[in-house]
Order: sequence, then C-alpha cells, then structure tokens
Amino acid sequence: MLFIKDFSFDNLRGDIYGGLTAAVVALPLALAFGVASGLGPLAGMYGAIIVGFFAAIFGGTPAQISGPTGPMTVVMTAVVVHFSYNPAIAFTIVMLGGVFQILFGVFKFGRYINLVPYPVISGFMSGIGCIIIILQLAPFVGQVASGSPLKSLLALPAWFSNIHSSALILGLIALAIVCFIPQRLNRYIPGPLLALVVGTTIGVLFLNDATIIGEIPSGLPVLQMPVFSIDEFALIIKYSLVLAFLGSIDSLLTSLISDSITRTHHESDRELFGQGIGNIVSGLFGGLPGAGATMRTVVNVRAGGRTPVSGALHALILLMMVLGLGSFAEHIPHAVLAGILLKVGVNIVDWNYLQRVRSAPRSGVLIMLTTFSLTVLVDLITAVTVGTVMASLLFVKRMSDSQAASMKIVGGSGDWTELTDEEVEILESSGGRIVLFHIEGPMSFGSAKGIVRLLATDREKDVLIIDFTDVPFIDSTASFALEEVILKAKSDNDHVVLCSLSPTVEKVLRQIGVSKLLPETHITQSRLEALKLSEQILT
Repeated sequence: MLFIKDFSFDNLRGDIYGGLTAAVVALPLALAFGVASGLGPLAGMYGAIIVGFFAAIFGGTPAQISGPTGPMTVVMTAVVVHFSYNPAIAFTIVMLGGVFQILFGVFKFGRYINLVPYPVISGFMSGIGCIIIILQLAPFVGQVASGSPLKSLLALPAWFSNIHSSALILGLIALAIVCFIPQRLNRYIPGPLLALVVGTTIGVLFLNDATIIGEIPSGLPVLQMPVFSIDEFALIIKYSLVLAFLGSIDSLLTSLISDSITRTHHESDRELFGQGIGNIVSGLFGGLPGAGATMRTVVNVRAGGRTPVSGALHALILLMMVLGLGSFAEHIPHAVLAGILLKVGVNIVDWNYLQRVRSAPRSGVLIMLTTFSLTVLVDLITAVTVGTVMASLLFVKRMSDSQAASMKIVGGSGDWTELTDEEVEILESSGGRIVLFHIEGPMSFGSAKGIVRLLATDREKDVLIIDFTDVPFIDSTASFALEEVILKAKSDNDHVVLCSLSPTVEKVLRQIGVSKLLPETHITQSRLEALKLSEQILT
C-alpha cells in the first residue's frame, strides 16, 4: 500500500525527539497563523494537525513536517476577506487546492522543481534563516514582532531601546542551552527540548512577568461540506490554483532542503499527492491549508527525525494539546521559543556556500544574493522565480556560446581532419564551390542567431551542405533560423543539402515545414551521399 512505504521504526528515538521538538515549534506558529487568517486559532491548529499527519503518511519526503505556512496564510487571508459573507466557500477553496495538487502529482509536475539550481536553493535557505532570526529578535527582547522582515528591521532600534529584562534573560538561557549543550547529553534529550523545559521552569518560578503562549484552544473540528457560488466560480478556481501552486512550490522547495540536510532523495510527485490529501481533509474539517514547512522540517531533522513517524507524531502531539493537554504548554514564554528559533535560523543559513563566495563563480554568487535579498525583502515565490529565471538565462547563454564554438565550416580553407579521403577528394575537386557546415550538439533558440550569422556570411559557394551527424535535437526557433538560411541561399541561387538527420531532427523539420523548402533528394542519409549529390549538381 502507498502509505506503508518509508515507514520504519529503526530510528524511533530520533523520530520521537524530532516529532516532539517540531510540535513544540509548530504550536505557536499554528495559533498565530490561525489568528492571522481570520479563521481563528483552532483553524490553525487543525491545519497543522491534519496536513501534518496526512502529508507525512502519504507524502514522498520522509523527514518533512507540514502545516500552515506564511505564504499560504497570506493567500488564505485574502480568501477569507473576499468570501466573508460565506466562510464555508473558503474551506471549499482549500479542498479544491488539494485536488489540484493531486492532479499535479498525477501529471508529474513535481519533477520540474528538481531543476532549481543550487545557488537559488542556497539563497532561499539563507533567506529563510535570516527571516527567522529577524522575526525572533522581537520576542527575544520582550517585544511584539512587526509581521514582516522589513518592518521588523526598521523596528529594531525601538525594540532594543526598550528591552524587557526577564524576557531577555529567558531568551539568553534558551539560546545558550541549544548552542552549548554537550553532544553526549544531546543524544538523550535534544537541546531545543531541554531549553524549553529549563526556560519554562525558570520563567514560572522566577521570571513570571515575561509573556507566555497563554490559553490554547480546545475542541473537536466541525465538518465543512463543499459550498460553491456560481457567480464567483471562476474566482474560486483561481484561488484554488493559487493555493495549489504556492503549496506545491513551498513543499517541494522544503523537500529539496530536507534532501540537502539528510543526503536523501524525495519523490516529488508522491509528495504532491500527500500534500493534496492533507489539504482536502483539512478543508473538510475547517483547517487552514498547509505545505511543507522549512523551519519545522529543519527542526525535526536537527533533532533526529528521519522518517514519516516524526511527522505523524508531531501531528498527534498537537492533537493531544488541542484535546486537553494544552495546559502544559500554556506557560511557555515567547522568549524561550525565540531563543530556540534563533539557533534554528543560524543553522538554516547556508554557511557552506557563503564561505566560498570569494572563490565561487560570480554568476552563481549574483543569483544567490538576488534570491536571498528577494526572499527576505519580498517573498519566497518571487525570489525563487527570479533566481530560477536568472539561472536559466545564464545556462542558455553558456549553451549558445558552447554551440557557437562547436560550429565549423569544412570546405574551402576549412578543417578537413574529420573527413574520409573520398570526401576530401570531392571537396578539393569542387574548387571551393562546395561548403560543408558541421554542427555539434542540440540546436536550440540560444544558438539560432549564431547559426544564421555564420551561414549567412558572403562566402563564394554554389552548394551548401549542412551536416547534422552530431545534432540529437532541434527546437522550433533553430528550425526557423535554418529556414532563414535556406531562403537566403535560394535567393543567391545556391543549393542547400541537408545530411545525416536523426529521426527526431527530421520530424521537427517536417512539422515546421522546413523540409518542404528543399527537394526530397536534397535530404540525404550520409555526408558522403550529400557530397556526391553536390558534385552532380555542379556538373
């Protein structure tokens, strides 16, 4: 069965520590996201419980922790505001978003996220780490966070001019524990959990004027049946697709980060299926939409979580808190959580790449810094989109330069080293009237202009042979560039012969219509046939 795969109890101790720690970190975030969405703290809690459980059971990233995230909550807030006249439609949108995610998995959408270049991932990771650090500075000194990283940066002077001493002491104690806990002790009780227990105890006994989490809502969820509005059906679909795309990208980027830490490989399409199941069930029971959560996933992995057991356990612990055990967590000071999360933020930053910035390629560093800046100052999706586009354009530029370097004219005074004696004899006897143009590698839009520029030069010739022996693929843009070359040659009363086309290349040229510009006899199976045909044309 699908959900049995990846489950193992070989790492049970690590998974228990990871699940416990992730639940502790997820608790205040779930409450905060629920309030921010306008649906209330209980919606945030059940979003974390349901998406976290089902994504772990059915997903394709063993160590991933899922639940409400910042980007998903922002979209959900807009949905709730727009459909305030009937909140049930908001939960219908969550369900439809889950359906679309399952369809993305069925149609193998997940494979494309693996193409995100490392500098983009590095910039994203470091950006997330810095966001965590920036946002946690407020509760660390006893202040209220400003909501966004940019606003928080601007508020730093005011925060540090009005430090709450009790909160700062508790935050420093928690931070010191997670930073300096002996490795031998850390194997038995993870640093974040120890910091939580010690910090909360000190807060309750000695520094009880620091702000705490407070009352955790309890109760069972209410079933929400799908509700549609014919008048706004298009908008419902639009919001559903936005949630699906955002949740998918968010989850798969977190999967890549989990892979980089655990040295494993996730199954992208299966992960989309698991996230879709989680969001459908979450919508049915009035929960927020969720996705793979980077911070909670990293916390889980750092504490020892490696299998879906940790994700499922994290959800069950949150459920127990909602159903009555929340009183044990109500006294946790915000400053203690901030101290724990500051260390998490530092750990997420990709120090390995940052240490190599001076020696790394400038282009990669620019992509990383751009992604990092946009992650911190704008949002995750914009950062990844811009970073990936930059990397793609750079790749196309390099490929076109490489192709341009591999193109060569064989004939006249050209390079004949790769030709047979018979082929050389035909070229020599033509007196330069036959020009052979050899191309290596895929012909794509990046090399199209180079092809036209090289072939359109005013070279004395009567027959132009274009050799496709080493061309495995040609795209539409390069095909139209080839058409331009053929038309230019015909206008000069020159003949064009194509030789050694692979089935793939020939199919594209026929579909585009380039082959129709030449007689069938001018498309030959081999270079020697093309040369013999050219010899006949000249006689």
